[in-house]
Amino acid sequence: MNSDLLRVVVFSVGMATIATIVMLPPGIALAWLLARRSFPGRTVVETLVTLPLVLPPVATGLILLRLFGRRGFIGKWLDQFGIDLVFTWKAVILAMVVMGLPLLVRAARNGFEQVDPRYEQIAATLGATPIRVFFTISLPLAGRGVVAGSVLGFSRALGEFGATVMIAGMLPGTRTLSTSIYAYTQTGQDAPATVLLVAAAAVAFSAVYISNRLSTTGV
Repeated sequence: MNSDLLRVVVFSVGMATIATIVMLPPGIALAWLLARRSFPGRTVVETLVTLPLVLPPVATGLILLRLFGRRGFIGKWLDQFGIDLVFTWKAVILAMVVMGLPLLVRAARNGFEQVDPRYEQIAATLGATPIRVFFTISLPLAGRGVVAGSVLGFSRALGEFGATVMIAGMLPGTRTLSTSIYAYTQTGQDAPATVLLVAAAAVAFSAVYISNRLSTTGV
C-alpha cells in the first residue's frame, strides 16, 4: 500500500474514531431516555433518531448542506464566529456522526432496557443521586450494549459515502475510504480501488464481528 492510500485509510479511521467519540454522549443520553422515560413527543424523537437509517444518505447530506452551509440556518450563525464546516474535515465528522448515531442509540437502548430497574431503585433508596445511579449502576450494566453500539456506529461512520459527498465533497483533505474508492473507480484506477476495498472490508468485518460478539452472552 503506497503512502497516498495509507493516508486515506488513516484519515478515515481517525475521522470515524473522532465521530464515534462525539456521538457517544448524545447517543447514550438518547438511548437511556428512550429506554427509561415516557414523555410527550417520544415518538417524534424516536423517528428523528431513526430517520438517517431510512432516508437516502444523499438526501441526509443535502439536509446537512442546507443547514450548515454558509446560507443555512446553522451555517449563518457559525459563520459569525468564523467557523466553516462545509467541504472541510469537520464536515466529514458531522456526516459520520449523523449516520452512525442511530445504530449507537439502538444498541445502547437495548442494553439499558435489559438492566433490571430494581437495581437502580435499590441504589436510589440507599441515597444515591440519579447521576450516581446512572454512572454506577445503569451504565455499567448496559455497558455491553453501549460498546456494541459504539462499534456499530464506528463501522457505519467508516463506510459513510452519500452524506459525506454532499457536505464534504471529495477534496484532498476530505477524501475517505468510500469516496476514494468511488473516485478511483470512476477514473479507471482499479488497483488502488481494490486495495482500499480490501482495507475497508477488513475494518468493517472486524467491527461488526466484535459488535456481534458483544451482543451475545459470551465474548
